[in-house]
Amino acid sequence: MRTGPVGETIDSHRHRALGTESRVSILGIVRAAEGGVTIAEVGERTGLHPSTARAHLDRLVGAGLLVKARASGGQPGRPAWRYRLAAGNEAPAPAPYRALAAALLDHLSRRTGGDVRAEATRAGQDWGRHLAAATPPGADPLDTLFEVLRGLGFSPRLHHTGDGRTEIHLHTCPFLELVKRNPDAICNLHVGVVRGALEHAGAPPAGAVVEPFGAPDACVVRLAVPEPGPARRRHRPAAAPTPR
Repeated sequence: MRTGPVGETIDSHRHRALGTESRVSILGIVRAAEGGVTIAEVGERTGLHPSTARAHLDRLVGAGLLVKARASGGQPGRPAWRYRLAAGNEAPAPAPYRALAAALLDHLSRRTGGDVRAEATRAGQDWGRHLAAATPPGADPLDTLFEVLRGLGFSPRLHHTGDGRTEIHLHTCPFLELVKRNPDAICNLHVGVVRGALEHAGAPPAGAVVEPFGAPDACVVRLAVPEPGPARRRHRPAAAPTPR
């Protein structure tokens, strides 16, 4: 490791990742796309073969410049990867929790032969129920979910869509480094946490989905839970309209 002229440590891994014109160009495309891009979109804009575009994108993920996740919007089947810039200012979860989560991911990967989504969701539901049990009993399901998400460090905010649906935007990801390591597992772990918290609070969990990068600056939790009355919104950040 060497020191650059402004006193910053040179990250040779990242410098090598940007050592080709194609990857520099791809990074610029992702930076300009607020909601991230898919491999197909990169191929269309650069003329690269999809396998070549995938290799470049994954090299940028490995260097910590991009993160990827599957943005399904709750649709069936396995959706395409969506890539976006890796944020640099998230407050990570405490090291022991990150180490525990990493060990869990490795264990699930070995058990399931690589596709860990269903197992991660089930593990997350158990975790979500456990976390929700520590919140005040009898609370509205949305309030319970907010307390769980806030306690984990997700910086949740409530949003309303133009068609009357309820969403929670997660503006930080305390486990972002694990998303880079195993997006399917950690994102579905979060899906399970949401569903487990709702289930503990007496709300139907099946309608809740988490869309990674669903908003320009946040992941989006889409809910099928009605809003409570005004008297029960005291502890929740004010809702903001979501343009559609």
